[in-house]
Amino acid sequence: MRIGIVNDTSIAVEALRRTLLHTRGHEVAWVARDGVEAVNHCAQDRPDLVLMDLIMPKMDGVEATRQIMARSPCAIVVATANVNGNSSKVFAALGAGALDAVNIPPLQPPGATELTEFLGKIQNINRLIWRDDCKHSRPTRLRPAKLRASATNRLVAIGASAGGPAALAVVLSRLPEAFPAAIVVVQHVDARFSESLTASLARQIKLPIRLARESDAPIAGTVLMADSHNHLVLGGQNQLTYAAMPQDTAYRPAIDVFFQSISRRWRGEIVGVLLTGMGRDGASGLKTLHEAGRHTIVQDQATSAVYGMPKAALELAAASEVLALEAIGPRLAELFDCKTQ
Repeated sequence: MRIGIVNDTSIAVEALRRTLLHTRGHEVAWVARDGVEAVNHCAQDRPDLVLMDLIMPKMDGVEATRQIMARSPCAIVVATANVNGNSSKVFAALGAGALDAVNIPPLQPPGATELTEFLGKIQNINRLIWRDDCKHSRPTRLRPAKLRASATNRLVAIGASAGGPAALAVVLSRLPEAFPAAIVVVQHVDARFSESLTASLARQIKLPIRLARESDAPIAGTVLMADSHNHLVLGGQNQLTYAAMPQDTAYRPAIDVFFQSISRRWRGEIVGVLLTGMGRDGASGLKTLHEAGRHTIVQDQATSAVYGMPKAALELAAASEVLALEAIGPRLAELFDCKTQ
C-alpha cells in the first residue's frame, strides 16, 4: 500500500517510516506536518491509507479526517503517541470517518507487542481495501418487507464501521425511552475503546445502553454494544455469546457473523440496519436477513461518512429501503408504532 504520514513530530514520522519500510508491500507516499498539508496532499496524490495524528498545528487530525473524507475519501487510521489518553478525539475522528486507532511504535527499539498491534491493523486495512475493490453484480430492485403487527421478541440489529460513532448517536437519540424492541449494535472498534464509546453514547441518548455480556438476552428498550476481540453471536434461547470463529475476518466482531446468527436463531421480529463504513462487512449478513423476509435499512450515500458497506448491501439487493441518517431513527419508531424523541 501507498501510505501517507501526518504528524508534526520528527521522531514519530521516523518511527512510522522505519516500521513501514521494513514491511514488505508498503511505501511512504508523502509526509504532512499538519492537517492542512494532509488535506492538500490527499487532493493531489490520494494514497491507499493515511496514518493521522490527532494534535497538530493549523488543523488537528479530527478536522483533517473530516475534510479528507468529504473531498478525497480514503482509508484513515489514527496513529498517535497515546491513544488511550486522547479517547475523546479518537471517537471524534472515528465519527468523522477514521477506521481505527493505534499507538505509534517506539523508534528504538520497537516492542513486540506494539509492533504486532500496529502491523496487524495495517494488514486489516489492506484486506478491506482489497475486498472493496472486487467487482460485484449489478443491484436488483429492492423488495420491501413488512413487520408483523403482533410480533413479540422484537430486535433491531445495527452494524456500523467508519463514521459509526457519530451515526449511532444520531439514530439512537431519536428513539423514545419506551422503545418496544431490543437493540444490539456491532460497531467496528478496538475492544479497548468499547467501554468509552458506550459511555459517550450514553451521554447522547435516552435509552439505557451497556456492553453486551456473555449469556445476555436482548431486552426491549435497552441497547447492547458488542465488546470483545471475538464475534458477538446469538446462541440458544435468544442469548448472546462471544465466539472465536470464524478466524478469517477483517474485523472482530464482524457484522456479517452477528447478522447471520440472528437470522438463524432469533425467535421473533428483526429489523436490520447497516450504517456508514468501509469495506463489505454486514452486506451479506443483511442480505440473509432480507431474503428471510426481515425488514432491512441501509444508510444513503449522501449522509454516509464512508459509503462502502451501504453500497455493498445495495449491490447485493439486501435493503428493504435506503434512508438518510436523520430518517433512520424516526423510521424505526414508525415500524414499531411508537413516537420519536
